[in-house]
Amino acid sequence: MLRTANTENGQVRGLPAADPRITVFKGIPFAAPPVGENRWRAPQPAENWNGVRDCFEFAPISVQDTPGIGDDIYCREWHVDPDIPMSEDCLYLNIWTNAKSADERRPVLVWFFGGAFQWGYTAEMEFDGERLARRGIVVVTVNYRLGALGFLCHPQLISEQPDAPCNFGCLDQQAGLRWVRRNIANFGGDPDNITIAGQSAGGGSVMAQMACRDNEGDFKRAVVMSGMFGSPYEVNDFFLPQSLEQAGKKGERLFEYLGVNTLEEARRLDADYIRSKYSELRSRGEMFFTIVEDGCFCTQDPMAAFRNGTRIRVPVMGGNTGDEFIEFINASDDNELEMKAKEYFGSRAEEFLALSEAKNRTDHGYAPVSSPELGVKAAFLGENRQNKPKNCYYYRFIPDIPGEDAPGTFHSSDLWFFFETLAKSSRHFEGRHYDLARQMCDYWANFIRTGDPNGFDVNGNKLPQWKPYTDTDRSEMLFTGDGAKLSAEQNGLVTFLLDMI
Repeated sequence: MLRTANTENGQVRGLPAADPRITVFKGIPFAAPPVGENRWRAPQPAENWNGVRDCFEFAPISVQDTPGIGDDIYCREWHVDPDIPMSEDCLYLNIWTNAKSADERRPVLVWFFGGAFQWGYTAEMEFDGERLARRGIVVVTVNYRLGALGFLCHPQLISEQPDAPCNFGCLDQQAGLRWVRRNIANFGGDPDNITIAGQSAGGGSVMAQMACRDNEGDFKRAVVMSGMFGSPYEVNDFFLPQSLEQAGKKGERLFEYLGVNTLEEARRLDADYIRSKYSELRSRGEMFFTIVEDGCFCTQDPMAAFRNGTRIRVPVMGGNTGDEFIEFINASDDNELEMKAKEYFGSRAEEFLALSEAKNRTDHGYAPVSSPELGVKAAFLGENRQNKPKNCYYYRFIPDIPGEDAPGTFHSSDLWFFFETLAKSSRHFEGRHYDLARQMCDYWANFIRTGDPNGFDVNGNKLPQWKPYTDTDRSEMLFTGDGAKLSAEQNGLVTFLLDMI
């Protein structure tokens, strides 16, 4: 087994995973610690070391609110350890490989975790790469800076370092990806067969990396889970990149709240003090969570880049869970619904009102629809209308999720399934859930290998066919409690809104 490997900075030693045919290397530095003068700078090269570095444990997580001290579903689900080490020195990655030698050139997955760019870490138990590695995939999970330490923008930064004034968390991801390109062959991976993937803010990160033309050639395909959004009713700039001016003003307010006037003073502050003060400010709505159009890393809205064909055009798998980010028309009765329909849809209001789904009413409003479903499908249709379109595969995750909390298919619930890590969950999943997870992980592994999820499962059985989502064939892969099922798009409201976006 490949238990030691060379990197550009020195040799590393890993440990057998739970399956001893797999080696896991945890806590490999891919950049210098972003502390002191390196705080709020683009990641710098890691230092060399002598001898063999033992990479047996996850490195400290990025500075963020302490995990596991709340009672929300994510603290119950996987942010369970309030004593997990945390540090500003956090730029490390982890590798799972079942290669026996360094010359095997296996396909590579580079994973970016989610958490609204405020929370999350590679040590989360659902991100165990072992099941994918058993399928011959070299799995890399990359850590990055979060919150005010990862996404601050300030006029002094813009002035002093115009080539990298902000988006530091995204630059960390980019540095991790480029480290993989330079080093992964030593772990049995193929640097010319890399897939980038992420969920939620990690999916948004994949979108940002695809929109950055400097990344051309660094990956061959992408997976975006719950990371694209379409606003069907009210105009919503929540997911749009901010301008340098907007973001800079927010940075000025943070400095004022921290009690500092200069960048030099801010770089001398204790990281935990910044975390606690930022947490207070965030509770008032001052949140650093979107990328900034800095003219360097980010030059346009990643969703627009996807739809107009100016992104790095590679095959994409993307989708959403059934119960996440549902949007509604806020109307008190049918009369107000008609007024809102005329406001939103103009001459097509009557067409909208004639849809059976338009009159669906919940406690929150009329015409419920999934914002990420619309976002993914709109992006895929935009790609399909380009010259020589790349295949894009849409899924919707809609099985029953067990638990006394009756959570539905809540945001992030699909992660247990794609990584096939259900056994780590506290929920009492049944055999059919494990069967679905095996299928989902098989589809994912196939896509990572070739850009096409179709093929066979680990037992050699042919998987149900998954067609690309196109203008002429709007096929959806439904991940249900009874397994994977291909279906034609049936929601007339979704079809109507896609024509309007």
